Amino acid sequence: MPFNLPIFLTWLRVATIPLVVGIFYLPESWLDIDEKNLWATIFFVGAALTDWLDGYLARKWGQVSAFGAFLDPVADKLMVAAALLVLLNFDRVEVWVALVIIGREITISALREWMAQIGASKSVAVHFVGKLKTAAQLIAIPFLLFNDTLFNLFHTKTIGKPLIWIAAVLTVWSMFYYLQKAWPMIKAKADL
Repeated sequence: MPFNLPIFLTWLRVATIPLVVGIFYLPESWLDIDEKNLWATIFFVGAALTDWLDGYLARKWGQVSAFGAFLDPVADKLMVAAALLVLLNFDRVEVWVALVIIGREITISALREWMAQIGASKSVAVHFVGKLKTAAQLIAIPFLLFNDTLFNLFHTKTIGKPLIWIAAVLTVWSMFYYLQKAWPMIKAKADL
């Protein structure tokens, strides 16, 4: 298993997940809910920034590896799923949104694993719509975690809610895109 700065940043993203979740279980005497929201948002945004940075550094420094390519999307999916469960627990996101996003991630992960086993992983390589979906999620979730008025201008849920719904729609769109790309191989293997 290689170890370099990009992989370290990815592991750091994984390590941030318990912080985003665990902060809400601290006693109120330590942090009130507004402080918990703020710290969870800071941890999540910091982790989300490493999502971009680790890939950028790996490509720039020629440190792209099979392990990094495996770990990076796993870290992203874990981070998003954990944050969605926290938001669901605090009634800041609808069940259908969490189910669509988490269900898609499980489905596409399984599809990619199967496609790799049959030697056709390039047909389900990351596409622009998948990147757009991830961006929408990584922007919406901090607004929903913060859950307060920002700069005395607007409540963050006025941006977070519609954006997470857009992320859910993009999630379904990207799932159908990948399934459509894989369908000829799925059909061919089913006919054997």
